[in-house]
Amino acid sequence: MKIKRAITSVFILTLFSVQVLFAQGYKIKTIVIDPGHGGRKPGASGSYSKEKDIALKVALKLGAKLQEDMPGIKVIYTRTKDVDVDLYRRAEIANNANADLFISVHCNSMPSGNKHVKGTETLVAGSHRLKEQDAAIRENADIKLEKNYKSKYDGYDPNKPGTFILMSLLKNTFRDKSIKFAKLVQNSYVNRDKRGSRGVKEQGVLVLQRCGMPAILTEVGFISNQEEEKYINSSSGQSEIADSILAAIKKYRKDVEVD
Repeated sequence: MKIKRAITSVFILTLFSVQVLFAQGYKIKTIVIDPGHGGRKPGASGSYSKEKDIALKVALKLGAKLQEDMPGIKVIYTRTKDVDVDLYRRAEIANNANADLFISVHCNSMPSGNKHVKGTETLVAGSHRLKEQDAAIRENADIKLEKNYKSKYDGYDPNKPGTFILMSLLKNTFRDKSIKFAKLVQNSYVNRDKRGSRGVKEQGVLVLQRCGMPAILTEVGFISNQEEEKYINSSSGQSEIADSILAAIKKYRKDVEVD
């Protein structure tokens, strides 16, 4: 009975700590923007363009708009030129920066015979692979919870049962917030730019699984579709995409921040 009460007390305390982390005074301070592929890894190819180039241009436009419209937020890129960055390193950059949001920009593609397929979709880490976030959360926990959690639970100790409860709660929180943000991005594409939506999907994407924060991978269009390839390569199309993601960030920030 005593053990049961002790575990219950730890659970309540840990739950309270996580609620405090994402409620009282919580602010989005750092956003990591990740242009997919790069260097020797071009990603998908269209009739005249490569995914890595489109992803970089959209990402840089998004970052510039973020810095202009939301100057209080620190923007970090995983790359700013045509270089290859390992998937582990992309997540590591976000974790080391104690980022509050991770946005990976990609293009979709279909094989021959399905080139009529078009539209946007946004991915979050599949729930069946969330255990891979454990390492990232362990690495981040002291920083993320320093102001509130340490004072209430005597620090982060991997030998304490509350730690595993904490990780579980954080993973669920990250997943819920990732899905929330992904839906906002998809809604923004549809409502602002009249784009087709293929919805929000949970998949075992490595870079998302390794991020210890809410994270999405957004597919901005099909490079294999002639119409969309033209759109996502155009300066106006890239600006529209960046504006839509920015609008989703603003809405997400408004919804999750509590003064």
